[in-house]
Amino acid sequence: MESAEVTKMRDEHFMREALQMARLAKETGEVPVGAVLVRSGQIVSAGFNQSISKCDPTAHAEIVAIRSAAKKQFNYRLIDCELYVTIEPCAMCIGAMLHARIRRLVFGALEPRAGALQSHLQLLEKKHFNHSIVWNGGVLQDRCGSLMTEFFAERRKSPRD
Repeated sequence: MESAEVTKMRDEHFMREALQMARLAKETGEVPVGAVLVRSGQIVSAGFNQSISKCDPTAHAEIVAIRSAAKKQFNYRLIDCELYVTIEPCAMCIGAMLHARIRRLVFGALEPRAGALQSHLQLLEKKHFNHSIVWNGGVLQDRCGSLMTEFFAERRKSPRD
């Protein structure tokens, strides 16, 4: 079992990778959310929000990373995987994680409007699911949150078509 300090360093490392994905989303005009899926200390897949560019309301960063990992693993069950995401996941993404059997979830900033883990619903606290996910929030939360704040401030300033 690793120490709390080692876990913290590992979580921050992978959250920085998720932040890189969030920056890619921002560069393409998407809401800047990024995710990386990790197994045995290695990134298996990564994703960023693509709902606008793909005209797909389900193309959240978490879903993109889960779909990619499932294809690479030739299995829809992603047992022993950890998912790092820059923003607290929504209900849809929590549902996908439960179905995929993600072992652990780590997120950065809270999502006060649609967050379904801590901000609202507390979905992973429900006992009726046949799987449970260990989770930790607030990893590099200032960086993750400021990326979202900056994105929406810029959008409010620029004229819309």
